[in-house]
Amino acid sequence: MSNVWDSVEPRVLESRIKVPYAWQAGETASHFLLSLKNETKFVGKKCAKCTKVLVPPRKTCPYCFVETGEWVDVSDEGVVETYAVVRRDTGILPVEPPFVYGVIKLDGADTGLVHIVGEVKPEEVKEGMRVKAVFAEERTGKILDVEYFKPV
Repeated sequence: MSNVWDSVEPRVLESRIKVPYAWQAGETASHFLLSLKNETKFVGKKCAKCTKVLVPPRKTCPYCFVETGEWVDVSDEGVVETYAVVRRDTGILPVEPPFVYGVIKLDGADTGLVHIVGEVKPEEVKEGMRVKAVFAEERTGKILDVEYFKPV
């Protein structure tokens, strides 16, 4: 019995499909991003039950599953809790590799924020390193309104 595919020559077409989309940040993330843009300051949400300050803010506390309450200001300085060195370019990275993504726990917050650690060689980044946010001159209401965190 003959296979119908035996006579078919395989063809490969390389292409890209562009799928544009829009993403709405929502009330909580919008407030956070606008605070970065308009006031160059970090804000978090405080859980009414466990009192943890969540940065980035969340509408619901991930620890006790209740709606978060008040907005609180937190520092633009903190510590690197952990980090990863990015060495391979994927074409969508905000900066050229090699660079460091760190989990930054800002002073006054109980959770960490993932962001770029700059002005330091990747091999010099350490857990516990103190860092400070460097804000972009032109801000647009995105997380990259904070260009990176630098050692202090």
